[in-house]
Amino acid sequence: MQVDHNKNILEVTEIFFSYGKEEVLKNISLEVHQGDYLGLVGPNGAGKTTLLKIMLGLLSPNKGSVKLFGTDIKEFRDWHKIGYVPQKATNFDVRFPLTVYEVVIMGCYCKKSLLCRINACDKSFAKLALEKVDMWEYKDRLIGELSGGQQQRVFIARALVSIPEVIFLDEPTTGVDKKTQDEFYLLLRKLNQESNLTLVLISHDIKRITEEVMHIACIDKTLVCHSTPLEFLADNGSEKIITPHYHG
Repeated sequence: MQVDHNKNILEVTEIFFSYGKEEVLKNISLEVHQGDYLGLVGPNGAGKTTLLKIMLGLLSPNKGSVKLFGTDIKEFRDWHKIGYVPQKATNFDVRFPLTVYEVVIMGCYCKKSLLCRINACDKSFAKLALEKVDMWEYKDRLIGELSGGQQQRVFIARALVSIPEVIFLDEPTTGVDKKTQDEFYLLLRKLNQESNLTLVLISHDIKRITEEVMHIACIDKTLVCHSTPLEFLADNGSEKIITPHYHG
């Protein structure tokens, strides 16, 4: 998929944020364009998850602004355009009696009132979302019976069910084996390239993320760099340049 640099999905401008007296983010500005696949990297405690929550309106910055699709986040209402897979999406009581299908259909409520009934259109979107992540055949299984990798796919399907234009993912591959990670990144690549989804992904695995994404934003309280993976590796003195799957 080609990035459309004339269409901004997200604009973050001069963001500052503190927890009490502890400054977490300082003067961060960046843009995410339609079709991009952005990796947010940085050391532990660098403020990556905090920045992501500000991008989603879950936290308010002390200073600065966020725009989604050209609209100030304080005025933004089209939340069905936004998908979110949080860091601990799969950290739940495995005894909770929800089926895969029920977990996914819950994602429909981001575009309607909780008092509205699920209709035939919602059900068709849920089926389509599960098919996209190759989990339709598991629709009647309890979510707690699935492997970690399968649960990841279900929570991506839940994010997809509202037909978003961008999905934000926070450390989605934590605690899964390499094979599962490979399958997961293959799925993300397919969603970006074939379904025209813009992706913003936090990862601690810098080596792997530079192989996958189109652009890297390195955060360490401030914005250290925002570049292509090759430029990022060159600037950081990598001895081995890793050829990414994407160019943009």
